[in-house]
Amino acid sequence: MNDIKKIGVLTSGGDSPGMNACIRAVVRTGIHHGFEVFGIKRGYNGLIHDEFVKLESHSVSNIIQRGGTILKTARSMEFMEYEGRKQAYKNLKKHGLDGLVVIGGNGTFTGADIFIHEFDFPIMGTPGTIDNDLYGTDMTIGYDTALNTVMEAVDKIRDTADSHNRLFFIEVMGRDAGFIALRSGIAGGAEDILIPETVTYIEDLITMLETGFRKNKQSGIIIVAEGEELGGAFEVAKKVKEKLPDYDTRVTILGHIQRGGSPSSYDRILASTLGYVAVNALAEGRRGEMVGMVNKEVAYTPFEKAIKHHKDINQEMLKMARVLSS
Repeated sequence: MNDIKKIGVLTSGGDSPGMNACIRAVVRTGIHHGFEVFGIKRGYNGLIHDEFVKLESHSVSNIIQRGGTILKTARSMEFMEYEGRKQAYKNLKKHGLDGLVVIGGNGTFTGADIFIHEFDFPIMGTPGTIDNDLYGTDMTIGYDTALNTVMEAVDKIRDTADSHNRLFFIEVMGRDAGFIALRSGIAGGAEDILIPETVTYIEDLITMLETGFRKNKQSGIIIVAEGEELGGAFEVAKKVKEKLPDYDTRVTILGHIQRGGSPSSYDRILASTLGYVAVNALAEGRRGEMVGMVNKEVAYTPFEKAIKHHKDINQEMLKMARVLSS
């Protein structure tokens, strides 16, 4: 066992539903081990500007059902510079912390990896991002809730599309990954799904709309991932309108609505499990790893590998989506 007495927890980057459940698990597991636990507000900015707060078991009562993060979050430009990281290390030592759990995504783990190499400080990570783009876990914290949010929105928009015989282009989040688009498109019965992982030929989309779609349907939904190469939903809709001026097209950008809301039961359980495991890992002397779940089993992936390895889209699921939308 490592000689750990005090640990910290922070959330960094974009918020995701389930972060609070993970914070709760870190705090209560830490207390179970006899550790003092400190929350660091506003991510890495809080490390630099000394925003440390002592957390007790009651500090995390009644938060498991809340979206967002009680610790707040931010993207820190200062932490990208050595002087910022040096100040963060000084503050960790000032408060006597022996380990840290960071909850976030790609940028969060990139910063943690650099920090470990520079200052030899124990850090474990849990994957908190709706994008589901991290290698080393089947699902990230917040992804399931985001999918449900998109699906509910698509269902509502489809009612309007059907009532007015309109073709809706719905843009969803995911940065450069199409995981939200693919699964929400299948769940929402979308007529087509455009994602960054596959080349989109506007001619193919036009052909689909002119032949199969126009003959069989009067309304429809096209899901577009925000990182899609044609430039997002507005650009795709514009190109379709140029070729098919008779279509009544509309665009909806779901935006940050996908990040908010009460986490699903799946996300609450996932976040609780990963927070619990991350603290146990620190207690056992592990460091520099993201804790994930692969095939329903706990998996430890070095930060460097979680960041650099590309998580592949499920090609069979993509094929299925095309078959079911025809």
